[in-house]
Amino acid sequence: MNSESSSSTQQFAAGPYEGYRFYTETIEVTRMSALAFFEAGGEGYAGKRMFWQNREKTFTLVGIGHAHVLSTDQPTGRFEKIKKDWKSLCNQIVNEEHSVQPVLFGGFSFDPLNDKPSEWTRFPQAYFAVPTFQLILKGEQAFVSIHLITEQQESFAEFDAMRKERDKLIHAAQVTEVDKYDKPRTIGRAELRKEEYLDSIQRVTDIIKAKEVEKVVIARALELEFEDKLSPSSALYQVSNEQPESFLFGLEAEEQFFFGATPERLVKVESQKALSTCLAGSTPRGKTVEKDTELGEALLKDPKNRAEHQYVVKMISEVFENYCSGTVVPKLPKLLKIRDIQHLYTPVEGKLNPGATLFDLVEVLHPTPALGGEPKLEALHMIRKHEAMNRGYYAAPIGWIDAKGDGEFAVAIRSALLDGEKAYLYAGGGIVADSTPESEYDETWVKFRPMLRALGGQLSDES
Repeated sequence: MNSESSSSTQQFAAGPYEGYRFYTETIEVTRMSALAFFEAGGEGYAGKRMFWQNREKTFTLVGIGHAHVLSTDQPTGRFEKIKKDWKSLCNQIVNEEHSVQPVLFGGFSFDPLNDKPSEWTRFPQAYFAVPTFQLILKGEQAFVSIHLITEQQESFAEFDAMRKERDKLIHAAQVTEVDKYDKPRTIGRAELRKEEYLDSIQRVTDIIKAKEVEKVVIARALELEFEDKLSPSSALYQVSNEQPESFLFGLEAEEQFFFGATPERLVKVESQKALSTCLAGSTPRGKTVEKDTELGEALLKDPKNRAEHQYVVKMISEVFENYCSGTVVPKLPKLLKIRDIQHLYTPVEGKLNPGATLFDLVEVLHPTPALGGEPKLEALHMIRKHEAMNRGYYAAPIGWIDAKGDGEFAVAIRSALLDGEKAYLYAGGGIVADSTPESEYDETWVKFRPMLRALGGQLSDES
């Protein structure tokens, strides 16, 4: 930010944010721990922090504070609203940055039409924020940005105070060692609405056999209670240690914190190139290399899992054919192996058509058949009617987009909602004609395992 910027006669584009100014300033700093920066913001900005790290560990984002929040509780038009508001806000950027772009980070709920009671009391149907202080780690470089979004004509004093605050945060992150958090101690675990879950599997299986729908994903929840209140920093520390090969994410909404380590990319856009991941069909890891290979080979040949995977490939490929050119889809899936589970995996890529955006792809891809079902609308109706809970942000899109339109969204599975001394964990499975309540129930334990292990939950009495 400089004197030319603030006295600029720049013509701001019309839109919801006409009359606002979006100031940014970025400095390059010595590389630091992302978690230490997140933790440094805990004292003054609790409830207003965000964290993201891609699966390849080539891009990490930490946001502290809210320069501006974009949210809505409307059941329809939420993707379009956030897309338009972000575009309008970006039109007000005064001083262009070249090292890194300002980022908008957040997520959407799984289904805004689900009116069941929910533990997600602080999360609206769409919730995004531009951080006041933004750390981005790319390769060997680290950048810290300040964002100020204001209607005030004069903001020098405010921006100068923000520089001092930025320097304090950087200093705290660079000189303080990240706590080596002990595993949380759980004092209780409850399977929420277990009987209703088992009943719903049977009901939905009967509906599928009657040919009303092909596949429906049904999920359930666990509640963990801790001896002491678990901090968001500790929660991120635990999942990053347990699941280093996954996307790591965390999003605070006041006193609630949604976080996880998901293997599943929904869609990424970089320089107009779009990439999505078809991930469906799973089996546990083996205790030996031989057993692991045997399980993986069996998964690749299993008709139920291959059919489930093909639903996802077909749907994502069709979306890419509509929104992209030069779509590439491998003919056969590969195995994606992470710590507790292996999945069938097929990447899909293409070049975005002119006018298409990351938000457009997020809207049409959510939910994929891997988390909703097939056909999409009928499956969503079945979930609404028969699933024994409200998913909130579980299995929904979470991620980021920058001022140029580049960004990445993951599917928020292998996740938990932290609320004081409690955490709510979620897991589900695809129901098809030959599903049984017992087999689906067992499969959810495999999917609960990563978060259970990270949060100190017992695994010995799983079944």
